[in-house]
Amino acid sequence: MSKSKNEELVKLGNHLRAFRESKDISQEKLALIAEMHRNYMGILERGEQNASYLILLKIAKALEVTISELLDF
Repeated sequence: MSKSKNEELVKLGNHLRAFRESKDISQEKLALIAEMHRNYMGILERGEQNASYLILLKIAKALEVTISELLDF
C-alpha cells in the first residue's frame, strides 16, 4: 500500500475514533451496535485496513451520523 493511501486511512481512522469518543461510546460497544467484531473496529481506527461502503454505513448508523459526516475530515 502506498504511503499516501495509508495516510488517508489513518485520517479516516482518527476521524472515526473522534466521532466515537465524542459520543462517549467504547470501541466494543460501537462494534456491537454496528454488528462487527471489536478487533475490526480497532483495525479501522488505526487505519490498517480500508472499510467498505457497507461497513461505513453500519458505523454511521451506529453513531447516528450520515456517511457524509463520517467522511468529512
